[in-house]
This record gives sequence, structure tokens and C-alpha cells, in this order.
Amino acid sequence: MAPSEPDVRPADATAAKMDRLRAILEGYHSLLVAFSGGVDSTFLAAVAREVLGDRAVAATARSASLAQAELEEAVALARRIGIRHLIVDTHELDNPDYARNPPDRCYYCKQDLIGEMQRVAAQEGLAVLAYGELADDDAAFRPGRRAALAHNVKMPLAEAGFTKPEVRAQLRERGFPIWDKPATPCLASRIPYGSAVTVQKLYQVEQAERRVRSKGFRELRVRHYGDLARIEVPLADLPRLLSPDVFADLERDIRALGFDRVEADPKGLRPGHLNEDLRGATGGQEV
Repeated sequence: MAPSEPDVRPADATAAKMDRLRAILEGYHSLLVAFSGGVDSTFLAAVAREVLGDRAVAATARSASLAQAELEEAVALARRIGIRHLIVDTHELDNPDYARNPPDRCYYCKQDLIGEMQRVAAQEGLAVLAYGELADDDAAFRPGRRAALAHNVKMPLAEAGFTKPEVRAQLRERGFPIWDKPATPCLASRIPYGSAVTVQKLYQVEQAERRVRSKGFRELRVRHYGDLARIEVPLADLPRLLSPDVFADLERDIRALGFDRVEADPKGLRPGHLNEDLRGATGGQEV
């Protein structure tokens, strides 16, 4: 008779992963966390601070592709964690390979970011650079991950086996209000591949999304199709978006940003749909 599988309860499995994560971080001696203020990097920064104390530092990349509200939230979260926080200016738009917006745009962005972060890590005497990759992140089409692997950037959460639901649960237990924060890719992800990324387009997207968010929508994208701004919200939120008073206000405000037309996508919010032409051959990345 074959031996039965051990009964490993979810709480026990998570505790084992926490032990593994702590051991990994202790082995780094010192660490710079690439800190976006999202769910994954917030959890990593919090645990790194617990394990390494002042030998853990967080750094956030500031550029035109990061919404100001996201930067402000990252600053507030770092303060709550109690971790030293650096702002690092990056210049991916100066790279024509990035600005022309190919399908592997993220690779060029990550290359620039990693170079700046490694420079800061060396300047601060920090041994390791790490970011918040997870074990259940889809590696099929993640050009940024390819850049991280090529430059020996560590992925301790993935190495410890953490998944997104587990990270959210850990943040909730710690009382972080962002535990259920939706994924927030960079502003450039709203621009279809092949359409050049410019400071003006990024500004238009940021301001348009700020206006939609001001109407109480939490999950959203505003896609930039030249003279057309297309708003995506979850299907359950579409009736509210399309209510005459809400949509009329948004249409007026978004057109004032330089768009000729404003539409609501009837298919709702579909993260990753700009990659649909790439699927099958290369997979897709959430945007």
C-alpha cells in the first residue's frame, strides 16, 4: 500500500514559505528592493525590513511612464514600512528602442532601470538588487524578466514559492490597505505596440485616468489610439460609466486633454488584450 500524502494545510505551507523567504533574505546580507509600491514589492520591502533592518533599502524609479499618484503612494508605503527610500530617475524615453514601442518594450525599460538601480546599490554598498517577481507570474512573455535574469537581479518571492493570493493575504494580515490593489502597469502599456511612446501621450493617459478615477472607478485603463481615448472598466461598472452625467463629464474633460473622441470599450476591462496579436507564438503580458 502506497503511503498517503502528508496533510499540508495552507497556513502551514505559507509559514514554510515565509521561513524560506527569511532565509533567502538573510543570505543576501544587504539588499536594494526595486520598489514600485505595488502589492509584490511592498510585501518584499516589508519582509526585507523585518529581516535585514537598515541593511534593506527601497528604490523607486521615477520617469514619465510612472503616474505621479503611484509615486506618492510608494513614498507613503515606504514610510509606513519604515524602510529607507530612494527615488531614482530613469530615462527610458531617451532610448529609441524603447520609444518606438516594440512588443519587447519592457526589456529596454528594465535594462535602463536595472542599470540605474545597480549603480545606486553599488553607491550605497548594497550587495543584492531584487524585485517582486512571483512564482505564479506568467513567464511566457515577460521581456522585463528576461532583462532581470540577464543582469542577475534576484527574485526572492518567486524563489520562496509565493503566489499572488498568498502575498495579498500576507499584506492584509499586516494591515496594508493596498492588499487588494489592482495591477497597475506603467502608463506606456496603454499605447499600442508600434505607436511611439512620447511624454505627451503618457501625460494624456495619466490625466485621463485620473479623471476616470475621480468618478469612483478603481480598476480602469484609458487606451491611447491617437485622437481616440478608449476607456476600459470592468463590465459590472460599464452601466455607471455610460450613465449620461458621468460619461458626459468624462468626455468633456478627456477631450480637453487633446483627444478628438472618447469611447467606452463595450467589452470592458481586458488586461493584456493589446498583446492578442502576439499570442500563440509568444504568449502575452498583462497590460
